[in-house]
Amino acid sequence: MVKLVVRVKLLPTPVQVAALAATLHACNEAAEYASRVAFERNVKSRNELQKLCYHDVKDRFGLSAQPAVRVVKKVVDAYTTLRASIRAGNLGAEKSRRRVKAESKPISFRRWAAQPFDDRCLSWRLDARTVSIWTTAGRVKDLRFACSPEQLTTLRAHRQGESDLLFCDGMWFLIATCEVPEPEVFEPADWIGVDRGITNLATTSDLDNFQGRRLQRYRRWHARKRAELQVRRTKSAHRRLKKRARREARHATHVNHKIAKDIVAVAARTGRGIALEELHGIRDRVRPHRHQRATQSSWPFHQLEQHITYKARRAGVPVLLVDARYTSQMCPRCKHTSRSDRPTRDRFCCRRCGLAGPADVVAAVNIRDRARRAWVLVNVPLPTVA
Repeated sequence: MVKLVVRVKLLPTPVQVAALAATLHACNEAAEYASRVAFERNVKSRNELQKLCYHDVKDRFGLSAQPAVRVVKKVVDAYTTLRASIRAGNLGAEKSRRRVKAESKPISFRRWAAQPFDDRCLSWRLDARTVSIWTTAGRVKDLRFACSPEQLTTLRAHRQGESDLLFCDGMWFLIATCEVPEPEVFEPADWIGVDRGITNLATTSDLDNFQGRRLQRYRRWHARKRAELQVRRTKSAHRRLKKRARREARHATHVNHKIAKDIVAVAARTGRGIALEELHGIRDRVRPHRHQRATQSSWPFHQLEQHITYKARRAGVPVLLVDARYTSQMCPRCKHTSRSDRPTRDRFCCRRCGLAGPADVVAAVNIRDRARRAWVLVNVPLPTVA
């Protein structure tokens, strides 16, 4: 099963807006209280925390039974995620400032943080495109929502579990979890090599080139605006910086979605697999020039890989990660490898056999060839023992 989230926009009336806002505030205030209890008592179990603060959460914050249970679960899940991040080393070493700060105080919840609702608190009327949701002011019925026909089909066929109520940028959303059956991965007839970069976001061995020049201009414009706001050092400038960062992140996600969708569609239509470079840890291996550091560190290359991977899983397309070393410096014809084979960023010219062409296309062809060899090795039958 492939887990997806469907985000639909709510269209509440002013009265419904007031009820939703009061509910979100009450739930997050209750979560703050439960978080302090969990931190002070060092409670990790959901059942133990529920015994300690269930009645207080209901009586002090005006929550019903099931919303109070959801609040306790949200707090326990937050601490579980924190402990997992610490174990994975995401917050630094044992005595690092970031890790000490995270462990020295209870987890806090913003007033507008998302709140999960299960099917006892939230029911969908997909034909009427409305929902009925519990609030502190009573049950709000006939709350309209808007979504695309594809989202509606996915909700009707695959919605499972909780849905999160979210307030973001002055708008209300419901985020529903859907479990979509994963099709069987087909045997690829060949592979499409995909080279990822900054100037060209993705280049395939089929000569498809997804250029990033417009995106670079867009990001340079945002960088200038950020510099202007950072100089002011005011609260309003800080709010605008956060809003601008979210806008830029949404734009990057949209671009990555479009690229991944096109690549997976071609692979599914032609019966081929997708080969990508293994770029994990590339920031530790590569030392870019000073003017390239911000660009390389901020563009979500890993997000593009995630989008391609999950879209390929939904389509049954195999994805293979190959070694990324020297893909842009090796000649795909004679295998000669040298930095001098790539005299410029965009141009490749082999010093031994004279093969020339766009450097990103050559890299994509090398990725495709490595996937072919790797797939053959993986599918070689084991020798039989007499």
